[in-house]
Amino acid sequence: MRAYALVLVMLCASLSGCLGGSGGNGDPMGDPDLSSPANWSVGDWWLYTFSTPEWEDDSARLVVAEVDAEDGTAYMLAISSHREARRHAVLNHNPFLGRITHDNLSAYENGVPSPVFSFPLTQGKQWSFTLFGEDWNTTVTSISSGVATMYAENAAGQSILYSYDGWSGFLSSVTWQDVDGTDLLRMRLVGSGVDHSGEVWFIRGGDIFAKEYDNQGGADADVEDSFFVNDHPSGDGYDEMIYWLSADMGGGTSSGTLTLRDHASITAYAREWGPGASEDGQMGTIPYPSGEYTLTITQTGDSYIWIVVAGGITYSWSL
Repeated sequence: MRAYALVLVMLCASLSGCLGGSGGNGDPMGDPDLSSPANWSVGDWWLYTFSTPEWEDDSARLVVAEVDAEDGTAYMLAISSHREARRHAVLNHNPFLGRITHDNLSAYENGVPSPVFSFPLTQGKQWSFTLFGEDWNTTVTSISSGVATMYAENAAGQSILYSYDGWSGFLSSVTWQDVDGTDLLRMRLVGSGVDHSGEVWFIRGGDIFAKEYDNQGGADADVEDSFFVNDHPSGDGYDEMIYWLSADMGGGTSSGTLTLRDHASITAYAREWGPGASEDGQMGTIPYPSGEYTLTITQTGDSYIWIVVAGGITYSWSL
């Protein structure tokens, strides 16, 4: 961990603005102070890479869009790409977008601040929090060169190894693993800075529908599913519906089709694949979703289709 922190320091000494503005509250000639959370300003940013077993790897620049959210008690973290904002809303693998509290840099989980950190960060300190829909018990396992490392476990035996980097003032890494050691999420800081300029977005997402259709060379299949688009749990109506689609057709006579229709039987989206066709991570939107939708799937041979649908409420800022 010491070597990792030193590499970060050396790297960022050569990059203008890297790890510069929002971090450490301590002596600029020594290690940053981990007794209290960093003070963020509008335009502070962190660039992360994300890896998950189901989805393609991606990167995202998180940007402070507001410092007075929740009646002046929280920041608002947005993202610098509208497409990436949509991707994160439908895939739901970044819990650190949206509101982050001033007092503890707590991320909101189901409308409630969850203390992923607990300042002051000191060796051996323990506390609990909720993240990814799971309850965790965590311990500060090491403090080294301005970086605090925490290890969390839940009742099912899953684990999260994560670090707070005092130099940049936020997360430096997150590794969430299943009970067998399989990575469910890897999140890595690759750069940070201040004074981001441009438009940034946050899309408040809500899960609507997700299902895999795997024919595995069986008999021809004709499946119909339906789902209803309610408002977001906050009570606000969605302004778009975001879908994420993957498909893989085998050889021979393998094929598949997907058709999505609204309550008026108007086709909102349709796809068709022949033998050997595949696509991974096709993303799109349906404006102003409402009411009931019917999803029709047909499959022959070795046909696999996976679709995820989420509702979105879009917010944007010009910095």
